[in-house]
Amino acid sequence: MEEKLIKDYSSPGRRAYSLPPLEVTESSLENDIKDYLRDDLDLPEVSEVDVVRHYTALSEMNYGVDSGIYPLGSCTMKYNPKRNERIARMTKLSYLHPYQEVEDVQGSLEILYQLKLDLAEISGMDEITLQPASGAHGEFTSLMIVKKYFEDRDEERTKVIVPDSAHGTNPASAIMAGYDVIEIASNEQGMVDLQELKEAVGEDTAALMLTNPNTLGIFEEDILEITKIVHDAGGLIYYDGANMNAIMGYAKPGEMDFDLMHFNLHKTFSTPHGGGGPGSGPVGVKDFLAPYLPKPVLKKEADSYFWDYKRDKSIGKVHSFYGNYGVMLRAWAYIKTVGGKGLKKTTENAVLNANYLKARLKDKYELPYAEDSLHEFVLSGSKQKEKGASTLHIAKRLLDYDQYAPTIYFPLVVKEAIMIEPTETENIDTLDRFVETMLTISREIKENPELVINAPHSTAVRRLDETKAARKPDLHW
Repeated sequence: MEEKLIKDYSSPGRRAYSLPPLEVTESSLENDIKDYLRDDLDLPEVSEVDVVRHYTALSEMNYGVDSGIYPLGSCTMKYNPKRNERIARMTKLSYLHPYQEVEDVQGSLEILYQLKLDLAEISGMDEITLQPASGAHGEFTSLMIVKKYFEDRDEERTKVIVPDSAHGTNPASAIMAGYDVIEIASNEQGMVDLQELKEAVGEDTAALMLTNPNTLGIFEEDILEITKIVHDAGGLIYYDGANMNAIMGYAKPGEMDFDLMHFNLHKTFSTPHGGGGPGSGPVGVKDFLAPYLPKPVLKKEADSYFWDYKRDKSIGKVHSFYGNYGVMLRAWAYIKTVGGKGLKKTTENAVLNANYLKARLKDKYELPYAEDSLHEFVLSGSKQKEKGASTLHIAKRLLDYDQYAPTIYFPLVVKEAIMIEPTETENIDTLDRFVETMLTISREIKENPELVINAPHSTAVRRLDETKAARKPDLHW
């Protein structure tokens, strides 16, 4: 697992290139550029094979979805078909520039327009903007639309309601948009407590931010009553689209009476993400909110496509140019490849995989909420902690078995939370291996807890001081 630094491969005279003999008179530019030359860089002198082997070795020290299962709850880190990558890297698409004339990029605009139509159909929304660059960016954009809508109506609404099981970006986005956040508790079934919601809403309620199914993987069975309570108070309902993987082909936010939402193209529609990017978080709205969308909005007239900038009520731009084009290309390719029936099958397999894992693990790990779940579920490591090893230790020990840990300690409503989402892309063999690993770790905690507490044992880097790493990161060698 250890790898030398690239400079340790260096030997004087080695080169990673060779040039043909000069066919012109050799001339020195040293006098012309001597002020720019540096002899203190100590650059390594290496061959091409040294470079290839070094960076290949480094890549093998990392873990990614191409390496194995990535069961991150609510993050939907599923395998990305290489077909999508090949399409996104076609030079006629990847070499475009946003300053090109609209007439020169009609093909790309048609692709984006088709993506808009597909997202509208999947979600039950009426109009789409493709500008936001991530899920959190989509949240913020949605709340700015909410803000503009009420300003236009001359209504002063200052509060956004957020369930205690919401994604952490929900309250952060609300605060960034200038709202006060009102948190409401979940009931014993892990769903929105209707009484708490009724007590929280009022004339100052701007919106309720809701994920359905929620972060416990549980579908809100009272969703129509929830939306009615907020609408009766004059507020809007926002749908966090992080868990669309659980409902595609079976339910639409628009038909649940949500007013606006964001999508995570980089989750639901199989495009790469992680480590801060890339991402794409389009926002969909019902017709009455369409005037407030960021400008420009992609439109079609006859057989041509254009950007509509004439939008007096727009919140303005939220992204340079038109959004993360490469991510949108991949999402478009994915949707067109699998089609409507394929998206529905995606949902079925995601739900099946999650429930299979839950059924196999619930006897050894505590299952705090027994309600039916969809594409993800939450276990607790409380039993294991009583024997000395916490959820964090379990996550670290998984690395010794060449598997990535689920989301841990979230949602906050579950102590020692282990949030698992296998996605639809994993087969039964991979799922069984993950189960056996989790069962093995549980057994190890019972028989030899120190083995798990001191994990990982086989990784290049052992245990970090995670607090110090977050607060004082060392970003150089």
